[in-house]
Amino acid sequence: MVKRFLLTSIIFLLSFSSLSAQSSFFRAQPGSYWISTDLHIHTVFSDGAVWPSIRVEEARREGLDLIAMTEHLEYQPHEDDIPHPDRNRSYHIASGALKSDEKLQVINGSEITRELAPGHINAVFIKDANALLHSDSLTGIQAAKKQGAFVFWNHPNWDSHRKDGIARLDPFHEYLIKNKLLHGLEVVNETTYSDEALQIALENNLTILGTSDIHGLTDWAHEISEGGHRPMTFVRVKDKTPEALKKALFEGKTVVWYNELLIGKKVHLQQLIRENLSFGPIVYPDDKTIARIKVINHAATALHLEYLGEFSFHKHATVFSIPAQSSILLELKTVNKKEEIKLPFKVLNGVIGPKKYLELTFVLE
Repeated sequence: MVKRFLLTSIIFLLSFSSLSAQSSFFRAQPGSYWISTDLHIHTVFSDGAVWPSIRVEEARREGLDLIAMTEHLEYQPHEDDIPHPDRNRSYHIASGALKSDEKLQVINGSEITRELAPGHINAVFIKDANALLHSDSLTGIQAAKKQGAFVFWNHPNWDSHRKDGIARLDPFHEYLIKNKLLHGLEVVNETTYSDEALQIALENNLTILGTSDIHGLTDWAHEISEGGHRPMTFVRVKDKTPEALKKALFEGKTVVWYNELLIGKKVHLQQLIRENLSFGPIVYPDDKTIARIKVINHAATALHLEYLGEFSFHKHATVFSIPAQSSILLELKTVNKKEEIKLPFKVLNGVIGPKKYLELTFVLE
């Protein structure tokens, strides 16, 4: 076990040797922030393959703001090698690995691990994981509520529980929602996305979440060193304290970033896109009536847009992409010179519902 841990640690450090932490993924208006989080991760203190301090180093190098240590409560395959009667141990080691002056924060959590129903349930912002360990899952979930935890259902589309891969509510989940014991739902877990889970979240006003559920190294799973990224949930807050983030999670102010998809409720996704897509002034060169407009994508992911307006472009088709943190020059054939131009777009990687994509209009003057 010790040799395996040392080998894993060496490989981890080599794989990240050329990386530097990213200071910001998405812009927000002054006085607000999009906080990057991963609320579902594992270490050797349940069924993961790395020590908790490695999880901290990964998150630090990938530029995350906050991670939650969420070990399985009941499933402990390493307990013969790493006995730990205290289910908070992973959190204590991870939080102890933080530097005094860094932005990364670590919060305590646990994964109540049962067959359906309820399946696997995460509770984060808990005070004591041991108090959640009970013979029946409902008592554990109620104990999490007593601690003020934010509780969500993990991978409802997991094909080990749903052989057809389709997320659906059982009566147990309906009971949890009705009694305000379930607050969120993973629509993205590891390398899967679920339209059905998104629909459930929207219909039941559950917070939309995406997590890595990482067990091995994030670089191996998501090719971080090649420019990839783990699934993350971005939470809209006024300040960067854990208390503000917890409040925003309960209020559902989230957008999920998965591969190049941005997934969220319309109001929040629209806010993020407007804050991360900006336009230069309308410029007509010489006597031509072809408007030149610089479009800047400030986001950490490419934006794929479809123009829905009345004019046509001089150099682009109606569908085009703006790479991450880059700009392009649109040339719009307006026939006559315009003092005001409306640019309606569909964001083809902006998901607001099953087979539904965000539409919004920018007005340029």
